[in-house]
Amino acid sequence: MVNYDINALHQCTLNILKGVDEACRKHHLRYYIFAGTLLGAVRHKGFIPWDDDMDIAMPRPDYEQLIAHQKEWLPANLEMVCTQSDPDYPQPFAKIQDANTTIIERVQLPYLGGAYIDVFPLDGMPESSLLRHWHFFKYWYWKRMIYFCCRNPYKHGHGPSCWLPLLVRKCYTLQYIQQKMLRLQTKYDYDSATSVVDHDDGLDGIFPKGYFGKPKEYSFEGQSFLGPENGEQYLAHKYGDYMTIPKGAQQRQHNFDVLELNLPYRQYKKEK
Repeated sequence: MVNYDINALHQCTLNILKGVDEACRKHHLRYYIFAGTLLGAVRHKGFIPWDDDMDIAMPRPDYEQLIAHQKEWLPANLEMVCTQSDPDYPQPFAKIQDANTTIIERVQLPYLGGAYIDVFPLDGMPESSLLRHWHFFKYWYWKRMIYFCCRNPYKHGHGPSCWLPLLVRKCYTLQYIQQKMLRLQTKYDYDSATSVVDHDDGLDGIFPKGYFGKPKEYSFEGQSFLGPENGEQYLAHKYGDYMTIPKGAQQRQHNFDVLELNLPYRQYKKEK
């Protein structure tokens, strides 16, 4: 874990969000600040003091448009990394990163990139509880396969603990797993659904689509960004008593292994 200035990281990710906001407004794409970023906007009018990342969600059609046109629409220093744009990317959601910076989150799952905001696609969900549970059983399986495929198999030594990661690598490639994940995530159409899901949050990530609705303005660090039409309902659904500040151990941060805000990650790769 590296020591870092959280205020400098906040400014960096805020600048990324500004670039994304400008591109989305210009090209009529829906996006929502959500999760901890929306909570920060409502409770703190900006960053949660200890939070060191930013989250936005996009309906799947808008998300796919941004992927397809990212080089035209985003500022030159920003890159949208996802399984569609990078076959080595180890997550089932995207990040928009600043190519002039460097981050490695965990040395055991080494993905070299820049400081980022997370971009979660919103997908449709069926109303049947049985179908939802079966859907997430399969999602959990493939997500674990991504973990074992990417993890250093010798993280815990050369004994039995390495057998499962090595077996997964024999059975699957990361690209195959990601394609299975993508087909599963997009099985239910967003526009025709009445419930939508942020897959990364599992069954707890299912919400009435009306919570998101037409994006509305929220104040965040003196800037204006777009969030859910019914943000208070969304926050109550996700966090319960969201205005109460959590104590101690619940104030979690990332444990970055590498964080360089003044070094492009491609230069870092050459030097290391």
